[in-house]
Amino acid sequence: MVAISKKSKTHKPKKPRKISWEVFQRKYLTREDGYKYEWLDGIVEKTTHAMNKNQFYIVHNLLNFFYTLKSKGLKGALIPEGDTFFDKHHRRPDLAYYTDQQILDASNGQNIVPLFAIEIVSANDQMNYMHKKMQDYRAAEVAVVWHIFPELQEVHVYKDKLNKMEILREKDICNAGTIVKGFKISVKDIFKK
Repeated sequence: MVAISKKSKTHKPKKPRKISWEVFQRKYLTREDGYKYEWLDGIVEKTTHAMNKNQFYIVHNLLNFFYTLKSKGLKGALIPEGDTFFDKHHRRPDLAYYTDQQILDASNGQNIVPLFAIEIVSANDQMNYMHKKMQDYRAAEVAVVWHIFPELQEVHVYKDKLNKMEILREKDICNAGTIVKGFKISVKDIFKK
């Protein structure tokens, strides 16, 4: 008996359908289904929720350090997963620094772009996704970005128009530069449990 094979149909991936920002806000912005949704000029980008409970201690360490600086007079806020537009792309940095003026401007409906952003890179994050985010950050003139790698116990610090990157480990000091004066913390202290 001879097996007859059916012609296999080649399926082309569907081109994503664009939606308006208003539709995105209504359908995706407040979803709590374990995913992070970002809006890229009409296209919805769905990724696994980047910050899982195994990374809470990192955010805790960074926020505690920031609050110590605030008690000494530092202005502004370090805000987790705030909705921000980088040109036509809606992004949610894991943590981003906003000045008091930016926070006031946001309360009046203005788009604000942080000059300092922190991304905690999990095993689920794909390199292309992270590079696309960095392109958006460069285009929006974010001054400093930290990529924190919990599995590697290292931090990649991007500066100089985000074109130069330094790999820091253990006792090396991560510095937010002149953007957040005094925000200098060792890699060891970021990963302290």
